[in-house]
Amino acid sequence: MSALDGIRVADFSRVLAGPYATMLLGDMGAEVIKVERPGLGDDTRTWGPPYDANGMATYYQSVNRNKKGITADLTTAEGREAALKLIERCDVLVENFAVGSMEKFGLGYAELSVKFPDLIYCSISGFGSSEEAKALPGYDLLVQAMSGLMSITGPDSDHPTKVGVALVDVVAGLHASLGIVAALHHRNLSGAGQKIEINLLSSALSAMVNQSGAFAGAGVVPVAMGNAHPSISPYESYATKDKQIVIAVGNDGQFAKFCAVLGIDFATDLRFATNPDRVANRASLNALLAPILAGKSAEEWAALLTQAGVPAGPINTMDSAIALASRIGLQPIIEITDPRDGSVSKSIANPITFSATPVEYRLGPPRLGIDD
Repeated sequence: MSALDGIRVADFSRVLAGPYATMLLGDMGAEVIKVERPGLGDDTRTWGPPYDANGMATYYQSVNRNKKGITADLTTAEGREAALKLIERCDVLVENFAVGSMEKFGLGYAELSVKFPDLIYCSISGFGSSEEAKALPGYDLLVQAMSGLMSITGPDSDHPTKVGVALVDVVAGLHASLGIVAALHHRNLSGAGQKIEINLLSSALSAMVNQSGAFAGAGVVPVAMGNAHPSISPYESYATKDKQIVIAVGNDGQFAKFCAVLGIDFATDLRFATNPDRVANRASLNALLAPILAGKSAEEWAALLTQAGVPAGPINTMDSAIALASRIGLQPIIEITDPRDGSVSKSIANPITFSATPVEYRLGPPRLGIDD
């Protein structure tokens, strides 16, 4: 038995935020029915390379396992009727069309909540549902720029940089799945469904936690600092004899241990006695650390610092990161043989471990209309 056994989800979403949310629900046992345009399907089906051995785009594959796949043309009466019949059997609906599109199809929340008062209806947009927000297209890169995320990412303020993955979409998907599970709990208590609205901009602002919180709480506008941290030092990447290493000293006790490993007496230097002191004198501290750290390899420093209880580690490539996860027993990659067509797919495992209701990998990413 899985945590969401018996829950059925009508998934009208595409690309990333919505599909990621519904995949997580599917992993936890929900029956997810992905609804796509006939002949075209989800945009990410064509977002490649790379492709797997079956010719499927790995982008699409990464967020669409554990789903049935049907097609429906919502611009036709027949397609809308098929959608309504599906929704009638579902507990949850997820969509991320342009704001107002579902209403044009007769599938908006106001109309559906009358027919299905226990329906949980989750809408994901770029900027919300106000008139001004409707005119803004909800693409992750655009929101990374407009949310301020790019202004705090990169080497300095002159080179704003996007994060290496569509992080805002991922965070919005997480917020959507959390909202859906909370609404299901509320429905268990009240019998009533409700509408959930998620937007990428609010999700990005929430996800920037201490950085957006610096402005909210103190009026401070943060800036890009490369790999350094605005409030902690030493807490960044450093050059060693052979390659970069990340050192993350989070408190004064760790700094004393760090100094002991390096064979230096900086812990008693008033410029570096406390974390606020070290932040204020970051440049001086780093200048003193540079020649010392250059004396050993990254692997040597990582071993010595880790043994002393100081967080440190290499900057891995993706293959090295997955190898690390495998080595420490996390089983990062799962393989699914799809019972519908025998195809084999691989993807990154769900990170949640339940003691009583484990996640399941029942279906691979559906081929277009495989369950029509």
